[in-house]
Amino acid sequence: MAVAARPQAPLALGQLPGAVTLSVRAFRCWLLAYRRTWRSSVWSSVLGLLFYLGAMGYGLGSLVDKNGTASLGGVPYVVFVAPAVLAVQAMNSGLSNALFPVFGGIHWNRTYIAARATVLRPIDIFRGHLMFITLRIAMNSACFVVLMAALGLIRSPWAVLLLPASVLTGFAFATPSAAWAVTLDNQTAMNYPIRFGAVPLMLFSGTFFPITQLPAWVRPLAYATPLWHGVALCRALSLGTVFASTGDAGSAAINAGYLVVLAALGLWWGSRAYRKRLYV
Repeated sequence: MAVAARPQAPLALGQLPGAVTLSVRAFRCWLLAYRRTWRSSVWSSVLGLLFYLGAMGYGLGSLVDKNGTASLGGVPYVVFVAPAVLAVQAMNSGLSNALFPVFGGIHWNRTYIAARATVLRPIDIFRGHLMFITLRIAMNSACFVVLMAALGLIRSPWAVLLLPASVLTGFAFATPSAAWAVTLDNQTAMNYPIRFGAVPLMLFSGTFFPITQLPAWVRPLAYATPLWHGVALCRALSLGTVFASTGDAGSAAINAGYLVVLAALGLWWGSRAYRKRLYV
């Protein structure tokens, strides 16, 4: 009598690494590539900012200081503008590292496509790249904070919080930029956030002069921009006015909260956009 063969037990599959481990793997991919190209970023990260601060803070500032600095809170112009330049470079770092590299990961070097062929999920690719972008923002910001301290442009011990404040500013720009860039099929569109976004924001968000110098009807628009919140937060920490009164502390909390909400919205949008674009 023939005995029926027993069905074989299914092969046990190895357990996949956790989300944090997978995100770190994606981060290490970008870190490895940067180890080979970091020398090309020295100019934009350090030297370019030094010359820019010299031209605007000391060059233009020498003319501003001759006419009085009462509207600047009684501090020299270079002290007024330095923390704003810190916020601007954080914004630029977030945009530049989130727009073109994300688009290139789809269309040029196709890093995202190669990563998707592994166990990495779209959300892991997104988080890993954001970790690297955050690192680049932190590196650039740390260089500028050290430069500010070396030049004597910091007036408060609260400046120890300048690094996390500037990183938060850059991160708030990076998350929605990456979420938007991953959806693009035309590289021309990536110039729009810089040309029609970053440049006007730099000019009209309190970077080079107080917002109160703008016409009254324009000020609400400036107050609504994310860069103004980053500039105001960094300037308050650098000048030591962040806890000068209850109102100043509340304003700083609103500035930080605005940036946190914007970053959170970018994370939510990015998780959906990456899943839609990279899901196979």
